[in-house]
Amino acid sequence: MENSSSIPSKPGGRVLRSGAAAQYRKEKRFAFVSLTPILLLFGLFAFAPIAWSLILSFYKFSPLADQSPFVGLDNYVRLFHDAIFLKSLWVTFKFVAFTVVVNIAITLLIALGIHRVRSRRLRSVFRTVFFLPAIAPLSGSAVVWGTMFSDHGLFNLVLSKLHIPPVHWLSDPNYALLSVIVMTLWADIGYNIVLFMAGLDSIPDMYYEAATLDGASRWHMFRHITLPLLSRSTLFVTVTTVVSYFQAFPQFQVMTKGEPFNETRVLALNIYDQAFGNSNMGYASAMAAVFLLIILLVTLLQLRWGRSQWEH
Repeated sequence: MENSSSIPSKPGGRVLRSGAAAQYRKEKRFAFVSLTPILLLFGLFAFAPIAWSLILSFYKFSPLADQSPFVGLDNYVRLFHDAIFLKSLWVTFKFVAFTVVVNIAITLLIALGIHRVRSRRLRSVFRTVFFLPAIAPLSGSAVVWGTMFSDHGLFNLVLSKLHIPPVHWLSDPNYALLSVIVMTLWADIGYNIVLFMAGLDSIPDMYYEAATLDGASRWHMFRHITLPLLSRSTLFVTVTTVVSYFQAFPQFQVMTKGEPFNETRVLALNIYDQAFGNSNMGYASAMAAVFLLIILLVTLLQLRWGRSQWEH
């Protein structure tokens, strides 16, 4: 019996391996050449401004001043003694928490309703109708909604027809933030409806068919099939919506400008006013640094919670 070590190897094996290695090096070189300009541009317009903002936060910098003295952590210490900053932080969290919960609840219900429509053409029509507000510029939508919320606008006109006293939607502290939330939900739900519908389309029908044969109700199918299999889509929607609402700015700037009594002064608007209204770039940069840290922490907590849900 011949020794297996004496069996000659295929003559083309080494050629094939060297050819694959050459192809790998060529693809690696192509990826490096293609991605380097993109990464440089991304770093220039994304990371460089963040780094510059962090540097400015340690200075008392104003474009109108001749000198910019180094103040160290004074800008950060000042934040926690600034009543307007603390109020804007509270308003931001209140806006994000309420709007995100309502947004996800509404968009999931609408997506489920559209998903039950059997006609693909009609389903596409519904999807397009709900997505249309997301196409419009947010500032333009804010102008239109600001007009409807004015003292002589559409909503007070409807109330007068019902013999109900008019409401000062944008100047009453009890209704101003709620008015902006309504406008934000109208303008933004289209994105999440499309995302939830994509997640629902990816769930195999065999799970629902098996549950139907077992006599499961619609609620049990939603609770034990739809929600678990939609968890990744829900996490993605939640993270992106939270980040987006933390950065909400145009609707507040156009509709209320932070009034009345700073009840609608979110953190992004406060940073803008400090930087460009008061020309206090150093202090605004400190606010922006804290704002960035808050968004990072909230996002990491959401991702960690989502990962723990998948493991269980």
